[in-house]
Amino acid sequence: MQFTRRCLCQFGGKISKKLEHYSQYQPSSLTIQQYLDFGRNGTAKSSYMFLRKELLVRLANIMQEINLLPPNLLKMPSTRLVSDWYRQSFDDLLHFETSDSTNETMTKFNEQLQIILKRHSHVVETMAEGLIELRETDGVDIASERGIQYFLDRFYLNRISIRMLQNQHLVVFGSVLPESPRHVGCIDPACDVESVVSDAYENARFLCDRYYLTSPNLKLSCINTVHAGKRVAVVAVPSHLYHIMFELFKNAMRATVEHHGVDDDLPDIEVHVIKGNEDLSIRIADRGGGVSRTILERLFNYMYSTAPPPPRDGSQAPLAGYGYGLPLSRLYARYFLGDLSLVSMEGYGTEAFCYLKTVPIEASEVLPIYSTSSKRIITQTTQAADWSHKLPGQGLRTS
Repeated sequence: MQFTRRCLCQFGGKISKKLEHYSQYQPSSLTIQQYLDFGRNGTAKSSYMFLRKELLVRLANIMQEINLLPPNLLKMPSTRLVSDWYRQSFDDLLHFETSDSTNETMTKFNEQLQIILKRHSHVVETMAEGLIELRETDGVDIASERGIQYFLDRFYLNRISIRMLQNQHLVVFGSVLPESPRHVGCIDPACDVESVVSDAYENARFLCDRYYLTSPNLKLSCINTVHAGKRVAVVAVPSHLYHIMFELFKNAMRATVEHHGVDDDLPDIEVHVIKGNEDLSIRIADRGGGVSRTILERLFNYMYSTAPPPPRDGSQAPLAGYGYGLPLSRLYARYFLGDLSLVSMEGYGTEAFCYLKTVPIEASEVLPIYSTSSKRIITQTTQAADWSHKLPGQGLRTS
């Protein structure tokens, strides 16, 4: 805890006090419907007045948890860099804390949001580098690993939410153009799920063909149980759905090619998209040999990857080999109360199930809240075993 106090002191007295102040507030969890309604009927002034405080609250909640990380991890160069980025962004936003909502101020605010978005664009891989640095120097004990896993789920979910707020504001009230005239900020009120799935497949297939010179075909079926015969469309953030599908397709293709060999006829990747009254369910099934239950449990662990470690010279695509594809995809699904799970049959194949809410008023943000409970879990010490062997479902629930 002494190291934690030193970390807070390096922010300066003003920032330390502001962190304490804003971390006492709970972030405001918004639904997709609220984002949609505000994007259609809100004003730049009301959005500015909300964001100038809400961003500080969300940043403060997660910055307090950053300071609870193991001292050895906080000392790693990459982790210090991420911490510095958050400190700088928090300080930048404090300048608008009490500013009037003049056109000039709101223009400067929008410019500052774009600077912060750019500054934080490499947070994921930089934090991943911090973990690699820790493993290469001091290693990670089991208790610390559990706390780090719990923290990273919250940290990256917080990051998704902050970027959502910033991008939504900049597209609706700033100078950033929407991806489509139909979009309300980052949200598509009638997202064509089949189109997003097909785009993700084609882009993953391009990478697979380039690496292996072959790729499995897609067998896609879409069923709308709410409006029979109509295309499956939902209110969603297309970029989030695309990210999930792209990662799942990459994994399925790699497993299929490596299990069957590049010279064999590859079995199709089968995808079923089902729209129900409450859930959009997507099943991706491959015949890539599957994995054992031991490995399956670790696939959502940030400190585990089945791929080789990424090169440190930046010559490879970001995240390759970090093992972050699946855990981040699950966070994108869970962000608006969806989910992502895997079922595997070792020797045969794997099925991934992605769920998203179809009722936008029920799709509410899942946000981490700094509390004594989160503090206890992040800083917990090793406890004596209470089972001779761990059963499925035991252990720490990370989110």
